[in-house]
Amino acid sequence: MSHPLFASHRRITVKIGSALLVDRKTGLKRAWLAALADDIAALRAKGVEVLVVSSGAIALGRTILGIERRTLRLEESQAAASVGQIALAGAWDEELRRRDLKSGQVLVTLGDTEERRRYLNVRATISTLLKMDVVPVINENDTVATSEIRYGDNDRLAARIATMLGADLLVLLSDVDGLYTAPPASNPDARLIPVVEAITPEIEAMAGAAASELSRGGMRTKLDAGRIATAAGTAMIIASGTRLNPLAAIDQGAHATLFQPSKTPVRAYKTWIAGQLEPAGTISVDDGAVRALAAGKSLLPAGVKRVTGNFARGDTVAILGPDGREAARGLVAYDAADAVRIAGLKTGDIAAVLGYEARAAMVHRDDLVLTPAARQAQAEGAEG
Repeated sequence: MSHPLFASHRRITVKIGSALLVDRKTGLKRAWLAALADDIAALRAKGVEVLVVSSGAIALGRTILGIERRTLRLEESQAAASVGQIALAGAWDEELRRRDLKSGQVLVTLGDTEERRRYLNVRATISTLLKMDVVPVINENDTVATSEIRYGDNDRLAARIATMLGADLLVLLSDVDGLYTAPPASNPDARLIPVVEAITPEIEAMAGAAASELSRGGMRTKLDAGRIATAAGTAMIIASGTRLNPLAAIDQGAHATLFQPSKTPVRAYKTWIAGQLEPAGTISVDDGAVRALAAGKSLLPAGVKRVTGNFARGDTVAILGPDGREAARGLVAYDAADAVRIAGLKTGDIAAVLGYEARAAMVHRDDLVLTPAARQAQAEGAEG
């Protein structure tokens, strides 16, 4: 089937895996980059805005530095990224300028999209680049990122960027051409799934591991990206980028998997909450609280069974149902210590325990986002 990139989408985020851009022995795949630049120019000529999330800085840097095939120490990875980033940005700029397009480099870390103020700053910068008719080329800032603060792959980073900027399509180009019923490398009976309506546990079970030594992400991280993107109303395509002109190939019907966006996407403010990768803590609740959340109500302390984590008021927490699965995510109205003290209490008893008049809700409904499963239950309840 054909995925009408040109006809139906106005802002597209394209994520490029390291193995597509960099050959371990020869370095940058210049012919492939030139062909992709042709695709981007064709999209821009049709009025489509394009954001690029480009992996490859570490891989390119280690090739330039002549570092042999082995696991790098953290400081070596950061040094390789420093060398690779400047070379990669130069190559992007050169190829896009040849097609009369301007480019701008944006380097981000996990905190830039997880902390509300920095999130808004990054969004403002990239939005301004788009208004100035510039193609933003975005990458994780591997020169300063550590194992504790990094995304670990650029699939989820691309999803965060796509939802942050309101892109209506995210394209993940990698060395696989879509989601299969089983890992195709080890199962000859595996079938490509052309369309995914929702990321269910059955879909999750089909995810395999990373296939390339240059890639930090596998199919599981692509499904993580899909959850972030589709919940915010952004469609996502997983497709092979190993051929030249990969975007044109997708538009002409090449193998790919299309993930449909949610029919009830969360609004921009809640997109930020839903997309946070690392909640500061968890709040376990009873069945009654889960039903209340599905009905659009706030989380009250009475339904809280357990509180974990060292979070502060305003941090993002995951709300877990009795089965241990995440039912929602939201900005908590209490510090962890106070949340522990009032867990299970009725609203009228909170002030006596804390010694001051406090908020009735542990997490207010305006600061809360349901998981896709909970939103589906909410929709089914409304229909009933």
